[in-house]
Amino acid sequence: MNSTWSVGTVVRNEYLCEKEMSMKLIAIPTRDGMVDDHFGHCAYYTVVTLDEEGEILKQERLDSPEGCGCKSDIARVMQEMGISLMLAGNMGMGAYNKLTAHGIAVIRGCHGKVDDVLGAYLNGELKDSLEACDHHDCDNHEEKPVFIVPKLGK
Repeated sequence: MNSTWSVGTVVRNEYLCEKEMSMKLIAIPTRDGMVDDHFGHCAYYTVVTLDEEGEILKQERLDSPEGCGCKSDIARVMQEMGISLMLAGNMGMGAYNKLTAHGIAVIRGCHGKVDDVLGAYLNGELKDSLEACDHHDCDNHEEKPVFIVPKLGK
């Protein structure tokens, strides 16, 4: 099932059923079916829901807010949705720090079709490039990254 979320939509609350809590949500910055090279400038996010076995249950679209990713509230929105991982092309340290502060692990350096990148993740083939772009100004670039990739229960 595919659907669309807009920024500001609250989709989770404190009364989650046990089945929902065992699911994993992954966000992928997307443009024209490809992983966008820069998280903060993507056309939208592909949000993938995996079950506890790592099987894809659904893909949805989350509209991207205008402006720089580190200056928007997209990290808060994603956290409220229950997203715990982002598979991204690249991003500045401000965006990286904001996402990780909201409990969203990030794997940078992803390129190609969204479905191919998702398949590579599910096969354990992705590693964080540990690179951040610095072509724009942002106030939150001082912090050092801490990288943790959550594991799927298989």
